[in-house]
Amino acid sequence: MSGFSYAEIGATRAEVLPRGYHHLRYRTRIGDASVLAAAAEAVLTFAPQRAIGVRITADGARAVEGLAVTSGLGVGSLRIAAPCEVVWVEDGPRRAGFAYGTLAGHPESGEEAFLVEVADGSVWFSVIAFSRPARWYTKAAGPVVVGFQHTYARLLGRALRRLTAREGHAR
Repeated sequence: MSGFSYAEIGATRAEVLPRGYHHLRYRTRIGDASVLAAAAEAVLTFAPQRAIGVRITADGARAVEGLAVTSGLGVGSLRIAAPCEVVWVEDGPRRAGFAYGTLAGHPESGEEAFLVEVADGSVWFSVIAFSRPARWYTKAAGPVVVGFQHTYARLLGRALRRLTAREGHAR
């Protein structure tokens, strides 16, 4: 695990985010409890990211600890590669998801978790992250990057809602 670009590996699991980073906590309702299995499968197979046009390259089809994942944003030579590694996975009867941490070459340094869980009869999707700029262009972009991260989380939530509705499970 020496390839990570930050020291606080796994911090998103306990949801106690380290100081010195920008924190992101986003939560949205996906549907009733009947959508949990479909939502969990979608999250664990990177379907929301792909649904919003992010190119995902991974050593496997499903999130498992140690899986190398590269997200690609943009087009052609303007595509930015964001290499990560899955640091934890949860796949239980009421909660499922994973987090990946940034590797050298990623524009940011930190960790991002994607979770679905049942609470009060509903399925909720959460993105929990901590990050700070790791490249000159993310440092220069400043608050634009923070705004992008919030928009990205909202887009993932909408995509997950659509994906589970397609399955005919959302109520």
